[in-house]
Amino acid sequence: MINRLLATAATILAILGLTAGTAATASAYQPVNIVHTEHVQAGPYSLTVGFSEWPLRAMQSLDFTFIPDGGIEDKTGTLTEYQPNGKVRHAEALSRHPRKRDVWGLDVRSLDQQGAWTFHFVIDGPQGRGEGDLANLPVLQQPGPPLGLSWAVSTIPLIGLIAFLAYAWRRNRRPVTAPQPV
Repeated sequence: MINRLLATAATILAILGLTAGTAATASAYQPVNIVHTEHVQAGPYSLTVGFSEWPLRAMQSLDFTFIPDGGIEDKTGTLTEYQPNGKVRHAEALSRHPRKRDVWGLDVRSLDQQGAWTFHFVIDGPQGRGEGDLANLPVLQQPGPPLGLSWAVSTIPLIGLIAFLAYAWRRNRRPVTAPQPV
């Protein structure tokens, strides 16, 4: 019995060792590939806005980069995102992109509805304050089926698992018997 347990443990350890030894290391750094750019004039500052996907689609995660001429070292800025209906979706200070540290950016951000978005920039730097808009940024319909349908289809395996477990539990329940008189 002990030999069998030792053999099983040795086999499991060997499999884990081979798996860990042959697995490639995951790279935390993946370059940001910019496939489309737009230019914005924010007062005295020229700003290049880069997108990792084009055309933009609603609910699709992508990277944004914001590159002012002359770099970001002596500048600060804010970005306000306006939805197609004119409401502010998000307002935040511009910060370094997590994977492209020499520029400002947003990592894996998605725009939640289709239509013409507006990005409003405010940049403060050695030449003073500048404001500018990237207006009428087209965002197309969400790719794939509607979100509700996707969620409904993805819950089918969970419902099947719950039904299977309930059936197995009912089938393997031991009946409760009354104690026998002695």
